[in-house]
Amino acid sequence: MRIKANDEQQFLEQVFVKRGFSTVNSQLLAETLVDADLRGISSHGIQRLAWYLRMVDDGTIQPQNSVKTLKESPTSLFLDANQNMGQIACFQAMTSLIQKAQKSSIAMAVIKNSNHFGTAGYWARMAVKKGLIGIATTNTRPLVVPTNATEAFLGSNAFAFTFPADPHPFVFDGATSVVSSGKIQVLAKNKQPIPGQWAVDADRQVVKNADEAEDLLATAAFTPHQKGGGVLTLGGNQEQNSNYKGFGNSLVVELLTGILAQGSISADTSVGKHDFSQFLMVIDPGFFGDLKQLQHDASAMFQRIRHLKHLPHTEIKIPGDREYRRYAENQQNGVVVDEQTAKELHQIGDQLNISVPHAVSNS
Repeated sequence: MRIKANDEQQFLEQVFVKRGFSTVNSQLLAETLVDADLRGISSHGIQRLAWYLRMVDDGTIQPQNSVKTLKESPTSLFLDANQNMGQIACFQAMTSLIQKAQKSSIAMAVIKNSNHFGTAGYWARMAVKKGLIGIATTNTRPLVVPTNATEAFLGSNAFAFTFPADPHPFVFDGATSVVSSGKIQVLAKNKQPIPGQWAVDADRQVVKNADEAEDLLATAAFTPHQKGGGVLTLGGNQEQNSNYKGFGNSLVVELLTGILAQGSISADTSVGKHDFSQFLMVIDPGFFGDLKQLQHDASAMFQRIRHLKHLPHTEIKIPGDREYRRYAENQQNGVVVDEQTAKELHQIGDQLNISVPHAVSNS
């Protein structure tokens, strides 16, 4: 079904407030989920709500805790999310980094003791809205099997990068694995098979059944070394297809997050203290030349790529094209909510005495 984005925002705000988050933080959390749904990134949208609330229930997320500043310089920031949601610390960090980069051309932040932070692209887009380059990364629970391994060790370790351009900014936002676990969750909820080589079992054999893959990921994330298997790195199952490059990309994120934060690497977030880490950076491209000219040059390059010769009945998309198109469409038609998530929303609404958004008619 589809629901109006405004209705989703209001519902989520009410839920988060009733679960102990401040009004301001509830608005932010709701906005990040709605934004993901509007962009067609349903894996990080409202379908995450039940998972978030379970982590509040078990104490993984502490809604009442405030973010702490551990260290700060004119170009750097080190924050302790204090076991609250990653979105809350990231908003504080990016707001500060934008101001720092506008003065010093570059600024970066590391966040420790954090949780899930929504889509990486949300934070990188905060910078590009100000004509700046934004970078955002995070580690996660252990879900990804390194090259030739048969058990999960790495996180899906999202990476986002933005650059000013027209008709919309360049926005690359993706996992350093073949997919994020959220996409497999969505398929499992809807009883749909996995379309590509996304996950493998303990024998490193490709898994097509989304329920089986979801079970493997749950085991990898919460009881590692018990069963084996997980999501593949970029490059797929075979070393001949250069999956060691995806492995390397994921390790870079581990170094910038868990290691720099002196927190847990992805492999250890499920066996001891649960603490994700994030790394954010903002760069002022105007330091290197006229911003309008740089934006024009980037836009011209993207247009040349879009108009390259290509296969019939296909189009060449620049990162961000699909999401901005979906954003406009879903603002008008409503965001898509799968059947299982709709059931979860009704259960949450009943428990908290909050009205669930009504479905809008199909367009």
